[in-house]
Amino acid sequence: MQVTVNRKKFIFSPDSSRVIARFLYMSDERSADIIRNVLAMPPNEVNIAMSQLLRGYSRRHRNISRIFEKYFDRLAPIFDKIEVNQEDLSASQKALIGSYFTMEYSIESAAFFNPSIVADPDQSEIRSDETRVIFSFRATGEGHISSIVFRSGILDKNNNLSIDPVGKMLAEADVIKRHVYDKKSFQLKLEEMKDTINVISPVIIDKLDEMQDKENSISPAVVDKPVEVQAPETAVSPDFILDKLGDNFTYGELMKNLEIARKDPDIDESHLKVINQMMWLASSHYEIHFSIDSAISERVIFPISATEQRGIEDARFVKFTDDNGEVTYYATYTAYDGMATLPKLISTKDFYDFKILPINGEIAQNKGMALFPRKINGKFAMLCRIDGVNNYIAYSDSINIWRKAKIIQRPKYPWELVQIGNSGSPIETKEGWLVITHAVGSMREYTLGASLYELENPEKEIGRLSSPLMVPNESEREGYVPNVIYSCGSMIHGDDLVIPYAMSDHASTYATVNLKELLDVLKNSGSKETK
Repeated sequence: MQVTVNRKKFIFSPDSSRVIARFLYMSDERSADIIRNVLAMPPNEVNIAMSQLLRGYSRRHRNISRIFEKYFDRLAPIFDKIEVNQEDLSASQKALIGSYFTMEYSIESAAFFNPSIVADPDQSEIRSDETRVIFSFRATGEGHISSIVFRSGILDKNNNLSIDPVGKMLAEADVIKRHVYDKKSFQLKLEEMKDTINVISPVIIDKLDEMQDKENSISPAVVDKPVEVQAPETAVSPDFILDKLGDNFTYGELMKNLEIARKDPDIDESHLKVINQMMWLASSHYEIHFSIDSAISERVIFPISATEQRGIEDARFVKFTDDNGEVTYYATYTAYDGMATLPKLISTKDFYDFKILPINGEIAQNKGMALFPRKINGKFAMLCRIDGVNNYIAYSDSINIWRKAKIIQRPKYPWELVQIGNSGSPIETKEGWLVITHAVGSMREYTLGASLYELENPEKEIGRLSSPLMVPNESEREGYVPNVIYSCGSMIHGDDLVIPYAMSDHASTYATVNLKELLDVLKNSGSKETK
């Protein structure tokens, strides 16, 4: 029996006019020359240049002059080298200098894809049969750098979407706060990294110490090509650094000790590799805070740490309810630094303040981890695909430490023989856990499927579609990556399942499926538990 899918006509398209102001990194020599040239300008020329800048960019960015000043402050080491006192400069000189180290970056000029959907924390001022929702997207711009962006809107009783006005004054986080580390957890992750290839760019490592008290200053246009760094044959213990730190330590304390160690003339290559590993790992924890006057469509989670310098990919947001009733919105995503991937976790209560940290443990590898929306038998539960082919389930007492997984689903039908994985977090229904899956078949065609698992034993499959729920149609199969439809998370609204999905890695849309019809087909599919 085929399930009826109602494709909506609403399209989320990439918009090249949505830009953020990024720091433009240059060499010390070039930076010094630019500063000298600006300082040589007469005051009236400085004022004219600033007036022209503000006319051209003040309507494109919220408080562009403050952005110029912020990037000016990052040049303090250059001023020290050229022996110029920053305090002697006028406000116009500071802003003008900062403007030469600022560039616009169009965050979604290339693609707007891989969406997920959750209910907005704010459900005020709507009808009882409506739901205010938040969509997350993977937005890709120049250099194929991916970030997370949002849209908000209201679904009516017929699941038609009214989208909120999309803001143009985009902004990265106002505040970035580095992490306080637990020594045991940090050492555990280092141990896991020994048996894997760790990809570290020398340019990034050189810049990490500059980042300890400020935002990421690396422009996507100038990131160096990563190189592979193999773990040494004889492993060196990180204790030569960790023994100097307390049971809990800050990012700054770690960086200070790493810098002292790097300058030791007797340091050898094996110890340097361990230092680089520690710097790479430390940069992956942080907190970000957005201004309260920003619309959600204006908040951009752009790569900050070295682990994600080439992109933040495929965030799977889920509304998680703890045993005490407390609600937290989590998202698993893949950090990509150009060669290696690192599963990471976002948590937020309000979509203004976000905490980001790595996911630790032996099964924290590959892409596509998806958290269940509640604990199961007192433990966190996660879907994952650790081998790149099959679906697994894992349980843990800690939301960011995952050690063991059990296979629950293998490719079975022709349309999924290459691989199968989740398309977002499981959805709880009275009949069981509904899992929307993605599968890859011949011609690398990505399709969506569905499976149903028991509520208290989600290792046991109740049913599984024997044919795809959705395949790319003629209008969906053309794009950056042809023949692909993909989703990172669905939700139930009214009688329907709402499935947002991307079309060939270019734009996105959504579809609805009658929930009862889908569950009836799954229950009667005759599928047995995969062994």
